[in-house]
Amino acid sequence: MFIQPWDAALDDAEWQTWIADGHDFGILSVNGLPGQAPVVVPTHFTVNGTALLIHLARPNPVWKTIEADPNVTFTVTSDYAFIPGPWRAKSGTEPTDGVPTSYYAAVQFTCQATVVDEPEAKAELLRRQMAHFQPDGDHASIEVDQPPYGRMLPGIRGLRLHVAEVRAKFKYDDHKPVEQRTDTARRLTERGTALDAPTAAQQLRRLDRVGTWKP
Repeated sequence: MFIQPWDAALDDAEWQTWIADGHDFGILSVNGLPGQAPVVVPTHFTVNGTALLIHLARPNPVWKTIEADPNVTFTVTSDYAFIPGPWRAKSGTEPTDGVPTSYYAAVQFTCQATVVDEPEAKAELLRRQMAHFQPDGDHASIEVDQPPYGRMLPGIRGLRLHVAEVRAKFKYDDHKPVEQRTDTARRLTERGTALDAPTAAQQLRRLDRVGTWKP
């Protein structure tokens, strides 16, 4: 993932807060076997210290590739929108001279994957995930020898992704003047389609980073 200096995360706390704010669904990318394309799997995940926890069905084709090469990438992307060219035109120029772009936030984790197959270890992984996704505890006890989860555990395998590197990108035209970015956020809010509202919120949140980017 290419990151311009003005698109980089301000610090680790910025991307950590963004992930914690409900961005818990991403794409697992695993190196393909020789002669095959990489395997890509969309899935929910849970942060557990310096690791990401996920589980997948046993028939998933990802397992053979992970056993061959445990180096994986996990990518989370959201708060994205297409920005039309006229919104980005420089002051005093024709609106049609503006060049369009995409705004988005993305966090990319480079990881070493460890397969979790032991029944109690899988049950514990599911408990940690359920504590995140259903914190009210409105689910049956997750036990190896009790239904409903006990009989389902053989059908899944867990993955612990040990994070080696994190690259975070918040692409919201931070190198443009504050007035122009404010106006773009206004236009996004008025357009109000898809993820325009959270995209505008991200742009406004970063307004006080710099007035105009200077290397």
